[in-house]
Amino acid sequence: MPFTAPVSEFQFLLGHVVGFPELAKTDRFADATTDTVDAILTEAGRLSDQVMAPLQRNGDLTPAVLENGAVRTSPGFADGYKAIAEGGWVGISADPEFGGMGLPLTLATAVNDMMSAACLSLQLNPLLSQGQIEALEKHGDDAMKALYLPKLTSGVWTGTMNLTEPQAGTDVGALKTRAVDNGDGTFAITGQKIFISWADHDMADNVCHMVLARLPDAPAGTKGISLFMVPKLLPNDDGSLGQDNGIRVVSLEHKMGLHGSPTAVLEFDGATGWMVGAPNTGMAAMFTMMNNARLGVGVQGIGAAEGAYQHALSYALERQQGRTPTGKPAIADHADVRRMLLGMKADIFAARSIALSCAVAIDMAQAGQGDDWAARAALLTPIAKAFGTDVGIEVSSTGVQVHGGMGFIEETGATQYSRDVRVTAIYEGTNGIQAMDLVGRKLSDGGEAAERLIHEVQDDVEKARTALPDLARAVWEAAENLREATEWMLTCSDMNDRFAGAVPYLRAFARVLGAHFHLKAALAADAKGPRLAVARFYIERLLPEHTGLLAHAGVGAKGLYAIDLEDL
Repeated sequence: MPFTAPVSEFQFLLGHVVGFPELAKTDRFADATTDTVDAILTEAGRLSDQVMAPLQRNGDLTPAVLENGAVRTSPGFADGYKAIAEGGWVGISADPEFGGMGLPLTLATAVNDMMSAACLSLQLNPLLSQGQIEALEKHGDDAMKALYLPKLTSGVWTGTMNLTEPQAGTDVGALKTRAVDNGDGTFAITGQKIFISWADHDMADNVCHMVLARLPDAPAGTKGISLFMVPKLLPNDDGSLGQDNGIRVVSLEHKMGLHGSPTAVLEFDGATGWMVGAPNTGMAAMFTMMNNARLGVGVQGIGAAEGAYQHALSYALERQQGRTPTGKPAIADHADVRRMLLGMKADIFAARSIALSCAVAIDMAQAGQGDDWAARAALLTPIAKAFGTDVGIEVSSTGVQVHGGMGFIEETGATQYSRDVRVTAIYEGTNGIQAMDLVGRKLSDGGEAAERLIHEVQDDVEKARTALPDLARAVWEAAENLREATEWMLTCSDMNDRFAGAVPYLRAFARVLGAHFHLKAALAADAKGPRLAVARFYIERLLPEHTGLLAHAGVGAKGLYAIDLEDL
């Protein structure tokens, strides 16, 4: 499918909207100069356009298959992955000591956005490796780092996450996979894991599985879970590959979308594993990987939205149907089609700004700029994941609608974006779980991080009051409404009242942040031109949704239990 990576959009966002220039002032990221950023974005855009985008339909029409116990990937995927690995894109933000570029996560986030738009099925593979790299950097011992990190960073080996079991999904503490001490520093891992993305393939030399398992004497629940590195092929001391490690691909799932990304049931039969971190602390180490993945999955949603938008816009500019107000024959000039296209564009900008702002906060915390940045990153992560993936689903669905009847025909490719992106609201923690995390754990500081962010929004609004008074007033009032709703959440004596309104609260928070970033963009563009037009569309037509969302968020849980389950 034709695709053009939005390189100039990222240059504008990083330079004028999300605070990226502050990173280059830190010692850690002093090399992230404008020239470096432009070069990285340009090269990643070229890879996305020329290498990955042509593979999009292959992954859908010729899925990965399981043959004789091994997975064969879609045509062209191996060459596409080779280009990703040889370009150093897997290790863009990884430690230079082990072959990484050491660049900010924010740049990796922008690159992942473009690659997701080009071919989401293939991009998922390096995203998983990036999460595993971060987990090993923070929790692996020196020997494990020395062996695995160079291979993962170079893309010669790839990584996975193994959490879910048939009886243990969101309730990870119910897992039954066993780990028995072999007495030689290794453990025998036995059990079954499901929904394992890229669990096996023919694109790299080895697949390294991060597996959650339980020691025989471990306490019940999540407190008794340990994390293990369990490679497909056992490495020798010199890093060469030895014998098979007793891991069997039982089956591949037949899925709604992401056909090019093999999702497997894995059976571990006494496979050799090495513990990552201390016993019974596996969840802390795995959450390092999952938090990385949650931002990454939010970006997958945004990337899919970008691809769907470009696909729909191209069709709308070519399709001729009926009379339009200006006399132009293309359907893009009909008012309702313009409404859909502008809504897609405005929401992508809002979601992308939130995700990049989250990445900047993570980087600033990593650069030692204070605990407030870490708190902001934690607050923004569930918003970036949930809103980014919701936008992906909504924009891709709207893309089908723009195509009209042809959108329902598979040959146009419009439905693939919708089918591929749907899972992003489910994996790495459902969006409902993200919302509960936001109103629960992320407000456990008494709302201080949320208050600081809301205060910053209102401070920025003051800068726009002269140039854009009507838009500034609307954003300021919305931020004040969000502050009041946050205060209500904090006064709830029953946490279930928070949970009942968590999803609309998160959505309203995202709406306000989106308006904030649109206003900043309009100011940076001198309050004129297309950016002002899109900002005005968002603030006048989409931001008002926050009022109803916050009303919903503040009702509490009682009404949800006013009907018995048997009457549902």
